[in-house]
Amino acid sequence: MTLLEIADLRVAFPGPTGPVNAVNGVSLEVEAGRTLAILGESGSGKSVTAQAVMGILDAPPARIDGAVRLRGRELLTLPRKQRDRISGEEIAMVFQDAMAALNPVYTVGHQIMEVLRVRRGMSKADARRRAVELVDRVRIPAAKDRIRDYPHQFSGGMRQRIMIALAISLEPDLLIADEPTTALDVTVQAQVMELLAEIQRDSGMGLMLITHDLGVVAEVADDVAVMYAGRIVERGTVGQIFDGPAHPYTEGLLASMPRVDRRDDVLYAIPGAPPNPAQLPTGCPFHLRCPRATDECRVTLPPLAALPAGRESACHHYEEVLGARR
Repeated sequence: MTLLEIADLRVAFPGPTGPVNAVNGVSLEVEAGRTLAILGESGSGKSVTAQAVMGILDAPPARIDGAVRLRGRELLTLPRKQRDRISGEEIAMVFQDAMAALNPVYTVGHQIMEVLRVRRGMSKADARRRAVELVDRVRIPAAKDRIRDYPHQFSGGMRQRIMIALAISLEPDLLIADEPTTALDVTVQAQVMELLAEIQRDSGMGLMLITHDLGVVAEVADDVAVMYAGRIVERGTVGQIFDGPAHPYTEGLLASMPRVDRRDDVLYAIPGAPPNPAQLPTGCPFHLRCPRATDECRVTLPPLAALPAGRESACHHYEEVLGARR
């Protein structure tokens, strides 16, 4: 069942030389009980897409066009009060910088209890009991005592767990996790992702995971959307993407991932840098870095075309890319 549908989403910000097009016609779906990973380099538009869905972009100055539907209900045209009500209750978000997202002058228990008392009308005692349950749910030992602690008294991984407890406190249908394992060591990353997967299994919520970590994607995602220069350039199941990418950018990302079964002296890196969103090149935005680029790529923007088995690719030469893996 489709939980979230994004159709032709466009987000632009004013710039000194004209609009900065951060998101350029993104269309995505998130199914209930499934994890969609949005993959791409920094600046590809992943977080702006999530913020537009969450309704936390100021518009103006941002200009947001397109459609965002939760269970068929259009969100972008809702009055501000209704949209704010949905944010947190039906859609929640875990931010990548937990220290910045948590208020340093209040205990973590106070912050969780405030959400429950304002949004659910709970008494102070009931909110405290529920806060203890939530902190225990995210596997923080001695939850009854730890809710009296301040954010700085927790490690980075523990603060991220507190953010997850806050996000699930109102039992949302959709959870957006924006780089939830940034700056965490590998062991803690695995623990955080395992926790999210466990909560998803128990609640049946949809999960939109924003990341540039291919290892995390391979481990937890069901579906993958690859973004570049504000556009979706490839979309498919996690098996399809990793077994045989259909876009040179995805091909480059996978080639740059360290592998234990490969003994390369030099780790591959995609040449060049992503384009300036205020000055996107003509044609395919990846053609300046693409080893397969032709004159057609430099002139004509490739559409996101349907491929067999329900996957999609925005490449004029997707058949050549697929053939290279066979």
